[in-house]
Amino acid sequence: MFCLARYKFQIWPRLVFQIWILAQIRDYVTCNNHLYQNSTNVRCICLSRGLLSSEEKADKTGRSQQVPTAPHFRTSETRKSKQEGNVDRQDASNGSYSKYSPYTLPHPIWSEQEMNNIEITHEPPKGLADWVAYFGVKTLRLGFDVFSGFVIGERNEKKWLNRVIFLETVAGVPGMVAAMTRHLHSLRRLKRDHGWIHTLLEEAENERMHLISALMIKKPSWFFRACVLISQGLFVNIFFIGYLVSPRMCHKFVGYLEEEAVKTYTKLLQDIDSGVLPQWKTMPAPDVAIGYWKLSPEATMRDMFRAIRADEAHHREVNHKLSSLNPNEDNPFPPGE
Repeated sequence: MFCLARYKFQIWPRLVFQIWILAQIRDYVTCNNHLYQNSTNVRCICLSRGLLSSEEKADKTGRSQQVPTAPHFRTSETRKSKQEGNVDRQDASNGSYSKYSPYTLPHPIWSEQEMNNIEITHEPPKGLADWVAYFGVKTLRLGFDVFSGFVIGERNEKKWLNRVIFLETVAGVPGMVAAMTRHLHSLRRLKRDHGWIHTLLEEAENERMHLISALMIKKPSWFFRACVLISQGLFVNIFFIGYLVSPRMCHKFVGYLEEEAVKTYTKLLQDIDSGVLPQWKTMPAPDVAIGYWKLSPEATMRDMFRAIRADEAHHREVNHKLSSLNPNEDNPFPPGE
């Protein structure tokens, strides 16, 4: 008897819970049927009183069998009018709307004068953190030059493209990791971010677009992909830990990294102009690059690399500036600038 009573005591909570679940399912089905019947009745009333248009009357039979959905607060007409009125998100070269533009964050569009006036600059290290960041970048560059064989033999389009693709897979990491870290810090501390996150995300996406543009020319091998996987796994974790310890040192590291990137792309442009890379002097730029940087339809690979170099120079100045600020100060860079 004691065992039977104990068994009944254990089964009652399960039975009550199952009944409660069935009741919830019944209420949900009843509510949906009620909403559907109401929507159908309202449509019939509107039809009888002549409140529907001729197109809606013609489509009544087919649409009455569909489950109604709540309309979005922004209609297709308002979205279309906003796209038509947003001039800076249209392709300035031919006036057509670029299929890549709706999915990109705000970013600078460089003029011919700005792209031609890019200079190689260097900000001297001032403290221990600056020197650690500076020597870290120099060590990475030396190791990569030796490992990739870039300093051995003649430079050609294949060697340059491998270098650009690999460097951009690394360059897109700091902005995303820093933005994620500051985002989590803001959630954890229950405080605002002071506008840093959007600038860091814009930088990460901009570097990724450099990579996507280069991938339109060549697809890497499996060995190359394995090297990218290993380097990204190491660099993401190292930079994440470093940003937790010293955000200033990490931004200074990125600033020096972008200084080297400006040197790299300047050398690349010199090789194109001197005839070392004859194919890229006349090869058309990929469509994704033309749409992203609003280049002319006749833009070449040289024009694309000029825009990329301008982006790297911009990241150089931004990160050197962020490294000089307190993490709790407001970001001086508006979206897209």
